[in-house]
Amino acid sequence: MTTPVPTPAATLVPTLATAPAAARFGDLLAAEWIKIRSLRSTPWTIAVTILFVIGSAAVSALAYNENLADAGPGAQGPNGFLPFDAFPPAGYTALMLVAGSIGAVAVVSEYSSGLIRATTVAVPARGSVVLAKAVVVAALWTVVGAVISIGSFFVSQAVLDATNSGVPIGYPGVFRALVASALLAPVCALTGLGLGVLIRHSATSMVTSAFTLLMLPTLFSPSRRWSADLNHAMVSTAWRRLVQNWGAMPGSHTFTATVPGSWTVYVLWPLVAVALAVVVVRRRDV
Repeated sequence: MTTPVPTPAATLVPTLATAPAAARFGDLLAAEWIKIRSLRSTPWTIAVTILFVIGSAAVSALAYNENLADAGPGAQGPNGFLPFDAFPPAGYTALMLVAGSIGAVAVVSEYSSGLIRATTVAVPARGSVVLAKAVVVAALWTVVGAVISIGSFFVSQAVLDATNSGVPIGYPGVFRALVASALLAPVCALTGLGLGVLIRHSATSMVTSAFTLLMLPTLFSPSRRWSADLNHAMVSTAWRRLVQNWGAMPGSHTFTATVPGSWTVYVLWPLVAVALAVVVVRRRDV
């Protein structure tokens, strides 16, 4: 008679499914990059923005050349850097508007489509998701800002060279203006992203971003100290100070922002916006 062999107790216990490994931050970055490039409006908006801003720099330089020609044969171009030709306010106002809006849409689009529910189920660490979005948005708009800044400078100076008014890239103040103009895009995009997380509504987020970045600074006059301090804390004011190659005009009754203070504004706006977004997204439901 054959004696049955006892089955080990371990084999009687059903095997537990292995818990899925937590998503690595690199995986989150890859996922966020796929999301942002899958938005059909993103590449077209970026391309049009690049062409518009660089084109506005060329138009501004052409207008200066025409004004110089109308002044007569004895007129000469200035011996200083012309930030209003290389980096015209009209073009860079449009850049701020687009970067802030697209930064907000990078978040709000998930809420409007319902994709955010799948995202939070796959990655419960919502703060990490926001940080990954911020890194991808910052990297994308830094590249875009650098292309626009360098393109605006070289195109405008090529036009100004026709009247010997152009300056080389090594001219004092040029490098700071190039960096400030390149970083303006990611600063605005991250601010828009933070507002998108806080508001979670497409139209409201975009309008709030435009008002905060472009219209709010106009409410504060630089002629009074307290009002000037608030004005200097705005992104657009900081950018204008960093691209110009001079301080307060002699005899001026207005307060002028400092260069270190303007760089501080560049750091604080995106830092505070992303930090608030991380805190808020951890404390509320989807």
